[in-house]
Amino acid sequence: MSQRTERRRGIHVDQSDLLCKKGCGYYGNAAWQGLCSKCWREEYQRVRQKQIQDDWALAEKLQREEEAAYASSQGVQTHPQSTPPHSGHTSLGPFSKFEEKKTNEKTRKVTTVKKFFSPSSRTAPKKETQEGKTPSPSVSRHASFETDQVSKDFVDFLKNLQKPGRDIHKQCRAFIVTMSNKKDLGADELSECVQDFYQNMSDRLMSHFKGSLDSVEQVMDQVEKYIMTRLYKSVFCPETTDDEKKDLATQNRIRALHWVTIQMLCVSMEEEIPEVSENVVNAITDIIEMDSKRVPRDKLACITRCSKHIFSAIRITKKEPASADDFLPALIYIVLKANPPRLQSNIQYITRFCNPSRLMTGEDGYYFTNLCCAAAFIEKLDGQSLNLSQEEFERYMSGQASPRFNSSEGDWPHTGSAPGMAATNPVLAQLSQNLELLSGLSSRQESLMEAAQSLQADLLSWPERVHREVQDILEKYPLEVLSCTVSAIDANNMDNDNLPPPLTPQVFAG
Repeated sequence: MSQRTERRRGIHVDQSDLLCKKGCGYYGNAAWQGLCSKCWREEYQRVRQKQIQDDWALAEKLQREEEAAYASSQGVQTHPQSTPPHSGHTSLGPFSKFEEKKTNEKTRKVTTVKKFFSPSSRTAPKKETQEGKTPSPSVSRHASFETDQVSKDFVDFLKNLQKPGRDIHKQCRAFIVTMSNKKDLGADELSECVQDFYQNMSDRLMSHFKGSLDSVEQVMDQVEKYIMTRLYKSVFCPETTDDEKKDLATQNRIRALHWVTIQMLCVSMEEEIPEVSENVVNAITDIIEMDSKRVPRDKLACITRCSKHIFSAIRITKKEPASADDFLPALIYIVLKANPPRLQSNIQYITRFCNPSRLMTGEDGYYFTNLCCAAAFIEKLDGQSLNLSQEEFERYMSGQASPRFNSSEGDWPHTGSAPGMAATNPVLAQLSQNLELLSGLSSRQESLMEAAQSLQADLLSWPERVHREVQDILEKYPLEVLSCTVSAIDANNMDNDNLPPPLTPQVFAG
């Protein structure tokens, strides 16, 4: 029991750690430095505003220095012409170099400031990069069909709102056009634009529906679905970020941790139970399916379904409701088994472009926050977290040893050690049981083959045996054919005594 508790300490996360660090009561996120979306936006806007002010101050300072340098150069040029050309040229040499250096520095910094306020200067190389990233025709056709279907559903939904619906559709289309012209912006700037649009649209809907949160959330879900389906290709895993690099690092990390067993994580699930095994498979399927969705809300729905399958598996195993301490280790185990494609990109996409109200509260926000904790735990996983020494952990990571391998005997455990293997890994226990069944089937097959060969030999010898028996009988009881003369029935020499008398006609008097 103490060992189990000691292991649990390595992966235990206090529920207060999932909340925003500023104490607002909402769920935080590792991508937002432990803050919720609301506090992160406030902090981001504050830092950005300070950066803008600093850049303006730097630009004004450089402009004043340029004006002072220009005034000084004009004063030197108005000196009396009696000054010898050679000496005048010599005196202007150092100043000219200083002025050139200052001008170059000023030009570089002012250009940086202009780039900050007008990022369109990076548009050209971006277009060249995107031209080399043309999707295949099949993917384009599928995306076009899905986009058209979402647009049609969105228009049908807005018809029920009449005039407000037309205004919403007009604003959404204008926003999509605006965003299509901002493909050169960074991921944070794109996220800021989308979140600002969500906030403005939500405020307008609140005034229209007079504070009806359910109606506002219903409309906002449709707005998010329409906008993010149209913008998905340009905002998911943008080239201005290192999301793809993080995806590869996470994928390689999970592959290197293939040796981690369910017992090392103290997961309260027994996969030998058919219902538990089915829930585990469904959870893995749902977390993998997340990458195929386009809308952040649909990706969150996959995470929620995965988490509910995990809770169901724990409940069936423990025969009691699962706790939060049981859930996180099980979620880590599912992520390690599934190795979801583009995990970091999907987490960042949800973080940047999902409706913030879903991430701050509710079961979707809770499950998503736990998934972020699971991803962060996998990145920082060490021997202490698994109750292993650092030497053992490094040997397992390098592939020199495996917890499923019996290094003392130098071979895999035999089928007779099924209980020991079950304590190590239920998969190996199932494998041992299957090997025993195969061994029994093999012996039965050998007996069946012997019986079949014996039957084949009997069938081959049967005709000869029957032929020999028939010959013996014929030799013992030879067949004698007696000759017999048969006469015709109306022959002259036939004995007619046994024949009946002929019929005599009789006459009756009338």
